[in-house]
Order: sequence, then structure tokens, then C-alpha cells
Amino acid sequence: MKPQSITETQFQSYPSNVNSYDEMLDGNGQVRPHWAYLMHALNELGTEEVTLRHKESLKLLRENGVTYNVYGDPNGTNRPWKLDPVPLPISGDEWVGIEAGLLQRAELLNLILTDLYGPRELIRKGLLPMELVYNHGGFLRACDQIRLNGRHQLVLYAADLARGPDQKMWVLGDRTQAPSGSGYALENRLAMSRVLPTLLRNAQVHRLEPFFQSLRAGLNAIAPDQTDVPRVAVLTPGPFNETFFEHAYLASHLGYPLVQGDDLTVRDGHVWLKSLTGLQRVDVILRRVDDNYCDPLELREDSRLGVPGLLEVARRGNVAIANPLGSSILENPGIQPFLPGIAQHFLGQSLKLPSIATWWCGQPRELEYVISNIHQLVIKPIYRKPGVRSVFGHLLSKQELSEWRARIRANPAFFVGQEHESFSTVPSLVGNGYEPRQTLLRCFLVARAEGYTVMPGGLTRSAPEKGDIPISNQMGGISKDTWVIASEPQHVPTSNKPEHVGDSNPNHNNALPSRAADNIFWVGRYAERAEGSIRLLRATIKKLYINPDRDNPIYEDSLHSLLRGVTNLTGTWPGFFSEDPEVMLQSPDKELLSVVLNEQRSGSIANSLRCLVQSGFAVRDLWSSDTWRVMDEMEDHLNRSQPHDEGTLWHMQDHLDHLITTLCAFSGLVMENMTRGNGWLFLDIGRRLERSLLLISTLRTAFSVRQNDAVETQLIESLLDTSDNTICYRQHYRNYFELPSFLELLLLDTNNPRSLAYQIASLQEHVAKLPHTRHGLRLSGEERLMLEASSILSLANLDDFLVVSKDNIRENLDQQLSRLYYLLSTLSETITADYFRHGSSPQPL
Repeated sequence: MKPQSITETQFQSYPSNVNSYDEMLDGNGQVRPHWAYLMHALNELGTEEVTLRHKESLKLLRENGVTYNVYGDPNGTNRPWKLDPVPLPISGDEWVGIEAGLLQRAELLNLILTDLYGPRELIRKGLLPMELVYNHGGFLRACDQIRLNGRHQLVLYAADLARGPDQKMWVLGDRTQAPSGSGYALENRLAMSRVLPTLLRNAQVHRLEPFFQSLRAGLNAIAPDQTDVPRVAVLTPGPFNETFFEHAYLASHLGYPLVQGDDLTVRDGHVWLKSLTGLQRVDVILRRVDDNYCDPLELREDSRLGVPGLLEVARRGNVAIANPLGSSILENPGIQPFLPGIAQHFLGQSLKLPSIATWWCGQPRELEYVISNIHQLVIKPIYRKPGVRSVFGHLLSKQELSEWRARIRANPAFFVGQEHESFSTVPSLVGNGYEPRQTLLRCFLVARAEGYTVMPGGLTRSAPEKGDIPISNQMGGISKDTWVIASEPQHVPTSNKPEHVGDSNPNHNNALPSRAADNIFWVGRYAERAEGSIRLLRATIKKLYINPDRDNPIYEDSLHSLLRGVTNLTGTWPGFFSEDPEVMLQSPDKELLSVVLNEQRSGSIANSLRCLVQSGFAVRDLWSSDTWRVMDEMEDHLNRSQPHDEGTLWHMQDHLDHLITTLCAFSGLVMENMTRGNGWLFLDIGRRLERSLLLISTLRTAFSVRQNDAVETQLIESLLDTSDNTICYRQHYRNYFELPSFLELLLLDTNNPRSLAYQIASLQEHVAKLPHTRHGLRLSGEERLMLEASSILSLANLDDFLVVSKDNIRENLDQQLSRLYYLLSTLSETITADYFRHGSSPQPL
């Protein structure tokens, strides 16, 4: 397609005389050839349609749970991922040069890393100053002489690129610690393929999936030699890390377990995963934890994120870590001025991709240059620490400039000055039009046995506003998809069978970490707790507002029983058992609203839902996209719910109905889509256990003390509604609401999925499938508890439950329910002790 004039398109308001290089327009204001098809397609769609599709992509990303955690953000840590609908296309010819430069730079940095933790010839020959290396916090002396299998020690590498004033790509920084962004790049591509499928297909864009296949192969290649089928685990700092979504997404996409430091242990010179079936050996760790925090024994002793003894296992060659501990030394910006000389030394070549001009202040002449020109430079520490950002000299006051000059002179070896330039701009959708925004590109590489593989594209980030401003995710940067245009159409392979690069051992699929099982168990419990509470609240609100007969003592007594049942069921004490309960019982709206909406109140519906979402997020890698979409909708509805004023309780019914529908959708997806492995087993155990406890609590509160028959009839009607059993009761018994029939249906009917007998039978079946260590024919502790609970219900005599003592108490009913509650509570504690806490008892498999 021939280039078209900007005046012929929807981009006619786009400025064509910008001061910096523009990726779309050439110096004459004409569209560059590799932009022509994209611009034509966007012009055909029109700005309004592009805006609609942009909103759809943001909705899709939000529903998929794509977030970036922003520390200290008053609006919450989980910031929705932002994606601009206008991608950054790169011509195939230009990409060839970029790719060659990236490959060269990765090989060079790999040689530097190998040398720094080996012979250190670069220091001996004066090619790298000793102070530059030894003053950097990423140079870990404890990692000396530790090597991975193969010739590549730098397994993963990312480079931040930008086009400078000379119209060439510059390297702004190297990312070698635990490069992030590849997962976001893939998610961006998936979102774009949903909202602009035809455009993406016809543009002949290189696919990203081959890069991730290379990643699997690269990780398997560095496994210890004695390992035939290596087990790979993704080590994450946890759900509060800024890129936790990506950790979970990559683990799920690659098929690896997502683990935290507490999930791993060192025994007998190896790293083991604490799984439900015991300890399972880990051969390769894809770490997303900063190297200093990975081993509290030899590195940072205050770290709670790492694995004690990990470094010694790596030293023995029994585990491979990507990237190796100590690789963050390569992120030192002070190395950049010395790269041309090192490239000549190691490769006999000049750098194909130049670095941005950098002056290390540890050299006298460079120090004076930085001091004299600080007002037009960017000042960076040689070692990046959390919360420490670059300083832009042109933004500083005279006093601040003076303070920074003194700071640099006091410790010159700890700082660099970098040239401050305006980089190229790319069109971004802003409002109802397109505006130029400065842009950075992060490219990703992975080492394989034969060399490095480059992702064809990467993660593009653009500034949120016009002008020359810093670009970072923490400061609100907006991402873009990156399209490397192929010279011919890209075909999807007809066979999805990859080369032998992944776990093929069926036992590896059962390696569910104990922490993950714990979170899944509580997802089940919180989901059932929220649903049970909502159902009882709905019945109580209906009692309050539908045909209220406040002068009738029967109505009043039944309502008071329901209100006390709300407190007992949710555990929001003192609630309707307060020191002055009569006042609260007469005006219950404020307390009920608090039980619904007060997220800070333990046991409230909002609190249970928040705990559900947090537990679910901790095991984000285990949920399907549809299941997570439902959970995200739940969180979104929770965030939009604001505390209501007294007197608006009636309007809360729509809120509660929506939550019930969402919770039912979640349960349905789990039942239909989740494989019946250990994860599902613990999820359903949690659900059944919580449903049993809630039912027992409700029945004891309502019927342990004998009340007027009319009062109990009204209670039965409300509780049948709460348990969604009204229709079932009428079909089975075809009579008025009576306590014997009610108790039979809710306690003893094994065909009723809401009955206690059904829950006990399901729990008994589930605990038999738990991964026990058998000792002869003896039952496990969980099996003994469930056998007793099942026997109580099987041997129960309904008539005995109805016997009332002279104190007007149904003692047999109360005692049996109390015993069942104790057994089920003990079951929860036993499961926690046996499966969610690991001491020295599990044995390696």
C-alpha cells in the first residue's frame, strides 16, 4: 500500500511538525511505508469505532485480572493494566538490525557475567574499574565460581530501547536481574487479537509464542545433568509484588508451579517443593525475586522471600537458577561507557546498538563533566534500590542542584550522569483523536544451547502525557503492542505439538504446593461463607419489609430469632446480642447494613468477599480465564459498593442478588471446568465444611430452644428460603411447614445437596482421597472424624431431636449438633496441620 498524506485520514489533526523524530511520519509529514496499512485500517474504522474497541480491550484486560501493583497508590495497589489501541509497527528490515544488535549485546553481557564470577580478567586488564564492580550491591561475592550448565550464564535478558535524535535505536538500560514484561507483552497481543483480529492478521505480524517455546527449552537446557525430565518452578515474592500478575500468568502459560520461598526447602543438598504428597525435587528455578533476597543464610539475613541454603545447592550444581544469583551486577549503568572497549576485547567488534551517553563519576574527568552539566543530565545511582528513582537535572531548583553536587562529590563512584534526550514519538489514542507520545521499547531474549532467541516485538510503553516526561509503569506509563512486520504472511502451525521442552512426568502435575492448597481451601470456605450470609440476610430483609406485622408478637419473635441468627452465622459479635439488644432489634437497619458493607468488620459479607478475592489472587495461576473473570466481577462490584445511609436497606437486595448470581457462577465454573485433582479436592472440602458449619449454627440458633409453633413455622419458612429449599420441601411433603419434615430435609436427606447429611457424605468421600501416608489398615485422623460424624447422622432418631426438656430446650438436638460442629471444626484444624504446615515429617518422593 502506497504511503498516503496525513490530511487524507482521521489523523489530520496529528501534529506533523513535532520537534523529535516521529515513528509514523517522515520529515515531510508523509506516512512511513510500514505504517501505511495500519493507518489505512484505523482510518477505515474511524475514531469512534477505535475508541469502542479500546474500551473493549481495557474491559477484557480488567476481566482477565491484568494488573500492575503500584506501591503507595492511594487508589489501591492493583492498578488495571493500560493498553493503547495503536500499536508500534517496526519494519522487517529495521528489525533485522535491531535483532542483530540485541543478540550481540546479550552475548557480550553473558561473557562479562561469566568473567566477573570467574577469572575477572576485565578488572585485571583495566577494562572495568574495580570500584565500579565492588561498590555495586548486585555483585555477590558468595556467588563466585558458581556456573550453570552450558556456555550461557545469562539465561534471560531484556533491553530498554529508544530512538534518539540521530534516528538510531539506543540502549537506555539493561535488565538482567529478573526481567519483567514478556508476560504483559503476550497479554497485550492476545487482547489486540480479540478487538482487532482482522487488522492484526492482515498486517503480517510475527507471532510471539515461539519465544515462549524457546523459554521452556532454555530452562530445561540448564537443568542439572543427572535430570532426565527437570521440574521447573517459578519463584515469586508473592501477591503484593508489583508484577505478580505476570508471575502467575507465565507460570500458568508455561505449565510450571508458582511458588513462594516458604514453599521450598533445602534437604540433603537439593531444593524440594513442599507439595501435598510430600517433598518433590526442584531442578530449575525461574526466579522473580531479587537475588539479594533469595537466601537469608548467605545473603540478606532479614529476607522472608527466599529459601535458606539455596545458594549452597546452586554451588553444588544441584539446582539451576535463571537468572543466576548475582546477575544484577550487569544492570549497573556505570558499565555502559566501558562496553565498547569490552566488545573489542571479547568479540573484536563494535557495538551494533549504542548505549545512551553515560559518564561514571568514579573517574575524575567524568566527575567534573557531570558536576558542570548536572542541570542538563539525568543522575542515576549505579545500584537500583526500591523507591529510588532517577533525578532529572532540568527539574531541580538551584538549591537542589547544589545539594546533588555535594552528594555526588561525597561518593562519586556511586553515581552516573546520563544524557537527557527527547525520544521518538508514536501516535496514541487520546480522547477523540490521536496525539504523539514519547515511547520506549523493551525487548526480550532467552538463551538456548545454540544461542539467544529474540522475541519478535516486545513491550512498548508510552508517556501518559505530552512532552518530555519519564516513562515507567509506576508513573502511569501506557503499554502498546509491538508489531514486527514480516515480509510474507505468518501461518499458524498446523500441529501444536512442541519439541520435548516441558514436564512430561505425570507425577509433576500433582505438585500442588501446600500454600496453594491452603489458599484454595479458604477460597472454598469464604465463597460458601459469603453465600450463606447473603442468603440469610436476604431472608431477613424480606421479613423486615414484606408484610411486616410489627404489632404481632409471633412476627416479632421470629424476626428477632433471624436477627440473632445473622449475628451467630456471620460472627459479627456482639451484633444483636449486644448489651441493649431491644433497641437494636427494634431498629436493625444500621447493624444489618454494617454486616453487609463494612469491609473492616470481620465476618461481614464485604469482609468475606475481600478475603475470597485475596485468597484467589494468591493462586491466580490455577484459575481459568472465565473463572477469574467472575472473580474480578465480584471484586469490581465490591469496590463499587459504598456504605449506605440508614433506611436504604431495602435497596440492598439488588446488591445481594447480584452477589449471589456471581457466587453461583463461580461455583458452577469450578464444578464444571476444574479438573478433579488435589486443588479441586481442597476447594470442595472447604465449601462443604463451611456449608455444614453454617447450617449447624443456624439450626442451633433457631431451634435448640423451643418456641411458639407459629414462630417456628415462620422461621422454617424463612430458613427454607435461605437454603433455597422451599420448592423441594413442597414437592416432598405437600403439607404445612412443620419442624419434623424440615429437620429431615435439612439434616438427614442424603439426596438434598443443601442438607447436612449430603455435606458429611461428600466430606467423607473427599477425605478418603486425600494423599495420606497409610499405616496398615488404620484410618487417618480425618477419616476417623468423618466416620463419627456420619455415624451420628446415620443413627439419628428424628423423634429424639424433637423431645423438649422441662427447661424448654431440645437437648438431644442441641447436643448432637454441638458434637457435629466440634467434629467439623476439628477436621478443619487437622487438615491444616497435616497439609498446610510442613515440618520435618514429609519425605522426599
